[in-house]
Amino acid sequence: MIYGIGIDIVKIGRIRRASEKWGRKFLEKFLSQDEISYCSEKNDPYPSMAARFAAKEALIKAIGAKIIINMKDIEVVNDEAGRPLIRPGRRLEEYFREEKIRHCHLSLSHEKEFGVACVVLEK
Repeated sequence: MIYGIGIDIVKIGRIRRASEKWGRKFLEKFLSQDEISYCSEKNDPYPSMAARFAAKEALIKAIGAKIIINMKDIEVVNDEAGRPLIRPGRRLEEYFREEKIRHCHLSLSHEKEFGVACVVLEK
C-alpha cells in the first residue's frame, strides 16, 4: 500500500551559486560528509548535489506535514549496483517504524539545468 509520493526538481545552477558563495558551510546544511565526498568525486559535483537536495525535499513531501524532518536526517547513498537509496537518520527511522513504512523507493535524475527526484513510501 502506498503511504506517500513526493517529487522535487532543483536548478543545478542554484546549488552551484550558493556553494561558490558560501562554500562547504552551505553544503553541510543539507548534505552529510559522505554525500559531500561522493559528489565531490565527480567531474561536476553540482548535478549530484542538486539531485540529492531534490531527493530530501521529495521525501519530506511524501511524508506530508505529519512530522518535521531535518534534511541532515535523510542521507542518500548508493547500493553496490549504484542504485540510490535513502538511509534514514534516527528520527526518520523512528517515524518509519511508527507509521509502518516498509520501503522507501527513490529515483534520481539530472539533465543540463535540473536535478530531479521522486520518492514513493510503501507500507
